[in-house]
Amino acid sequence: MTSTLPGPTAGMQPHAPGFAPPASSTPAARPEERRSLLGRLVRGRTDDPRWVRPALLAVLLGTGLLYCWGLSASGWANSFYAAAVQAGTQSWKAFFFGSSDAANFITVDKPPASLWVMELSARIFGLNSWSMLVPQALEGVAAVGLLYLAVRRWFTPGAGLLAAAVLALTPVAVLMFRFNNPDALLVLLLVAAAYATIRAIEHGSTRWLVLAGAAIGFGFLTKMLQAFLVVPAFALAFVVAAPTSWWRRLGSLALAGLALLVAGGWWVAVVALLPADWRPYVGGSQTNSIVELILGYNGLGRLSGDETGSVGGGAVGSMWGQTGLSRLFGSDSGGQISWLIPAALLALVVGLLLTARRPRTDRMRASFLLWGGWFAVTFLVFSLMAGIFHAYYNVALAPAIGALVGTAAATLWSRRTQWWARALLAAGVTTTGVWAFVLLRRTPDFVPFLAWVILLGSVVAAALLLLPPVRSVAVAIAAAGLFVVLAGPSAYAAQTAATAHGGSIPSAGPAAPGGFGGRGGLGGAGAAGTAGPGGAGGQRPAGPGTPPTAAAPPVGGSPPAGGGAGQPGAARGGAGGLLGGSTPSAELTATLSADGSAYTWVAAAVGSNSASGYQLATGYPVMAIGGFNGSDPAPSLAAFQQEVAAGRIHYFVGGGGGFGPSQGGSNVANQIATWVGDTFTATTVGGVTVYDLTSPRAQ
Repeated sequence: MTSTLPGPTAGMQPHAPGFAPPASSTPAARPEERRSLLGRLVRGRTDDPRWVRPALLAVLLGTGLLYCWGLSASGWANSFYAAAVQAGTQSWKAFFFGSSDAANFITVDKPPASLWVMELSARIFGLNSWSMLVPQALEGVAAVGLLYLAVRRWFTPGAGLLAAAVLALTPVAVLMFRFNNPDALLVLLLVAAAYATIRAIEHGSTRWLVLAGAAIGFGFLTKMLQAFLVVPAFALAFVVAAPTSWWRRLGSLALAGLALLVAGGWWVAVVALLPADWRPYVGGSQTNSIVELILGYNGLGRLSGDETGSVGGGAVGSMWGQTGLSRLFGSDSGGQISWLIPAALLALVVGLLLTARRPRTDRMRASFLLWGGWFAVTFLVFSLMAGIFHAYYNVALAPAIGALVGTAAATLWSRRTQWWARALLAAGVTTTGVWAFVLLRRTPDFVPFLAWVILLGSVVAAALLLLPPVRSVAVAIAAAGLFVVLAGPSAYAAQTAATAHGGSIPSAGPAAPGGFGGRGGLGGAGAAGTAGPGGAGGQRPAGPGTPPTAAAPPVGGSPPAGGGAGQPGAARGGAGGLLGGSTPSAELTATLSADGSAYTWVAAAVGSNSASGYQLATGYPVMAIGGFNGSDPAPSLAAFQQEVAAGRIHYFVGGGGGFGPSQGGSNVANQIATWVGDTFTATTVGGVTVYDLTSPRAQ
């Protein structure tokens, strides 16, 4: 296969088919090197054909429209993070720590970088759905533009445009860039780090590699250790391909590692070194420790399933789905990310084979090492991790898939005069079409004819690709191939953008039998809690192969978090649950808001999602007992009793979403709920049971 390729030219191959020289490779292009990233996106490169600039602008404008159209339909989206955004607009301390409430009782179970962006927007434009979600959408547009620049730098404009389109139209990307989870900022930072690494490889630049390390460090402040999954690929690509000495490369990597440590560690150091009573409790930890959160619940525990205080996991076939290499092709993840995974795998293999005999500094091979390593490591981790896994995590794969498909397709297309290149293109198109057919048949009621059109189109496109190339029909053949590649994910992307999503486990595309997918996702906004294991309002996720069920409206009579139905003194009732925020009635909102400014917390509720709905409705802090899962040991019963005695908490809202100690977490929420039920009189407001903590009943 490699015998038909052009010979190496000093490791750069500026004239190799499908490969474009970087802007700095010739003196005439040096002014281009100094232009800003935004300038290159708007004005294009001087050596680009005329069609490139309008095509790129069309991709960016189309992405912006797709990500912003009807954005407010999702309301607060994930109320868990929305409540933290609200808190950050009311308190700079809550802003810094990522607190769930402005009174700084407890933090969310992630670092706060993604919240900072949304909170700054909300401080400028006022707190609402648009001010919170538009920054997420703009991060998506920026990621698409940066991916184009990263791929275009070493390859043709067509490669960059295809990579950008794949990212923009991946269903799970559409979901996450229209949602308020941390994944949107994480993806942008990882793409920025990839771009900086590519710039570093070109001339062995330490400065650019340090910038890449800093971007990954801020990715750590967005979603902790997940940001590090790209590090092996980026380091390998630089060590292999940078045109400098071995010791210079190692020194650059060391400095980049230091930049990563500083960018990601300064906030951790502040939280770890401050006395516990100077800051909020670290949500998601059992010992009020940020280090425990990093290494346990959000770290190695995700791989092993040993996540103390978690809601499940820890075994193959657990509630988070069957682990294994087929996981991302299954009913939960398949329609959200896997449309082009077979093509990306083929592209990676082909790319490494094509460049196997090239010099060490060959940039085409470096590209496949970088994007392929990103894809391979992330794919394996997501497939095999035994702890908490949600299908929306897969958005981290989308840039690498887009880059692999774009670079390989452009490279093979430029060599289509050779039979083997045409055969590989035909194989990629056919494989993609067949897999799209399989995915679309999982949702047979969704655009039922599309699966057959794509399947037929893949056969026709493959047949045309196998024929000797004819220039007059090249555009038509390319269009047919692009239709096969993008039609399926585009249909799911449009459905995702047209659907309101909420809750903690949103899902892209139409619901597939046997998966979490579906309109709004599991625990969607407005879903009331049902009696779950160990708690009222604790809606447990469906197990593998079981679609989620609709929750019944709360009627005020469920056991408390961790309490049985007949438990004496049980605090009962409550809307909301583990996965969906509470939706209080106007009557309950008015009750909780009355004299709200006179209290540190207008109410307390078990679990962050339950508390979040009440806080968003009233605008006042609500104490989330036990954090997200209701299983953090915060506050202790004695501390809660002290706050009540001091008159700092007005109401306790029954129900909540905690799972209690089901995964080794604390049962403090049970103790508090029982004490409240034994000490205070229950009243029903708007169908929800509440306790006025300022009026204990006579003993």
